[in-house]
Amino acid sequence: MSEAPIGVPEKRKLATKPHSVADRVFYGLARAAAYGAIVLVGLILVFLLMRSAPTFAQQGISFVTGSVWNGSVNPPILQIGPMLWGSILIALCGVLLAVPMSIATAYFIEFMASKRIAKVATVVVDLLAAIPSIVIGLWGLAVFTPTAAHWAELLNKGLGWFPVFASSTKNFVGTPFIAGWIVAVMIVPIITSVAREIFSQMDRDIINASLALGGSKATSFFRVILPTASGGIVGGVLLGMGRALGETVAIYYVLNLSFDINWADVLENRGGSIASVILSKFGEATTEEIGGLMAAGLVLFIITLLVNWIAAWIVNLAQPWRR
Repeated sequence: MSEAPIGVPEKRKLATKPHSVADRVFYGLARAAAYGAIVLVGLILVFLLMRSAPTFAQQGISFVTGSVWNGSVNPPILQIGPMLWGSILIALCGVLLAVPMSIATAYFIEFMASKRIAKVATVVVDLLAAIPSIVIGLWGLAVFTPTAAHWAELLNKGLGWFPVFASSTKNFVGTPFIAGWIVAVMIVPIITSVAREIFSQMDRDIINASLALGGSKATSFFRVILPTASGGIVGGVLLGMGRALGETVAIYYVLNLSFDINWADVLENRGGSIASVILSKFGEATTEEIGGLMAAGLVLFIITLLVNWIAAWIVNLAQPWRR
């Protein structure tokens, strides 16, 4: 007798429905908060679009490619090219400085430190994330700038032949190098938290097997841990970059803002940042300039939104339970 093939049952989705009044209230509040956040972001986007539409219509594509900001002429010339590139340059500098520190800190907390020390280190990292940016900016201006300027001078003396570390003025205060360090301090907790979460979810048997086969801890880190956690770490780096792109006050304090575009000379005392130039010009701006600043905010808003969306997508892919 031949038996009829047994079909594979379809996957069932497990869903919980609130039964008690307290559960229904909690679900309702949570759903309202989630929808409210989406609506709030949408309203901000609509507001910026409405306020910046005249500027885009008047300036055209030169608004994001040009390097002149002059609101005293008629019609005004409003262009943010140096500020846009400066924001990206500072964010890249901050990420390059923050990633090694963040991965090392996350590795220490998860694989090297005792439980008591790991808890203390985790609290310290979380507290660093809670420090207001204005406090970090004041610290960077009063305390860190002289030290970072000395580091920049040493880099210029040793590697000044390389264009990135060249300096025509020999004035190392107010450079993208210092701004990058300040941004790095601010995004280290973000990248560290994501990397630590990814490390904590790794299968320890894989790491122990690597050590049992004769691999050193360094080999296990570079050949096993990093490749396995790379997706989540990249997502954390992008989240940190999203924070770095939108940083305002701290950059305003430590960077010499200039509309003379600085392509990659991180030791030149000139640079740009969209958020900082909005802060510096908003108080004395004309009606047309306010529209231009709104347009600059819209550009920064869209870039940051895209970076954070890509980061969240990568982090979700890296979660074991989502595979």
